Parts: sequence; C-alpha cells; structure tokens
Amino acid sequence: MTARPAHGSAAPESRGRRGGAPAGTHAAGPPAPSPQGAAPTGSPASPAPAALPAPGTLPVGVDPKAPPVEDVIVTTRTGYHVLRFVETTFDSSVFLHLWLDRSTGNLALARLRMRELAERLVLV
Repeated sequence: MTARPAHGSAAPESRGRRGGAPAGTHAAGPPAPSPQGAAPTGSPASPAPAALPAPGTLPVGVDPKAPPVEDVIVTTRTGYHVLRFVETTFDSSVFLHLWLDRSTGNLALARLRMRELAERLVLV
C-alpha cells in the first residue's frame, strides 16, 4: 500500500518510484549510514576505537621472542594431530607431533602437557 501526500497527489519527484518516496529519501528500512567516524544525528557519540599497533610492531604484552605460532591442530574424523613448535638454540625448526584419538583424547589437556614438555626439552 502506498502512502499519499496530504494534498491528494504525489510530488513530481516521486513519480515512478516505489513507495512514493521523494528522491533521496528511504521509504522504509534503516537510515543511511553516516560518514566514517561521525556519530548519527540524535544519538550519543560512539566511543573511539582502541588504537591499533603500528604495522610491524607487536601489541603490548606480547613477547617479541616468542614464536608466532604456538600449535597447529589438524582435525580428522577419527582424531586430532597436534604440532607443537620447540624453540632451539640453533638455526633449525623442531616440532613435536601428537596424535589423539578423537573419542577418548582430551585436546585441551594434551596441549597443556605438550607445552610443559616442550619447555623442559633442551636441544643443543
């Protein structure tokens, strides 16, 4: 059903448009998005987004010497493969591989135990 203006005829700019809305307005639906960073009219200002770290830098509280990936978990229908990377004193990559049965294994506990094992493991 189309709403008509009080004068009994549609405004010339609304002819041929669905809903009889004048050009540049929305007949129904949410209001048009406001420009980036500006608060919509009539609403409280939204809080400013948290500052992001500069490209190439780490967020506060992240150890720069820690490996970028702790674990890789691959899931299959019957089990989990967990790869845990181990820090070494030489230029090489070492990791532990653990296979868990999906029906009896505890993935969270296995990850904790592998982390403890990797920390105690000394490779020279």
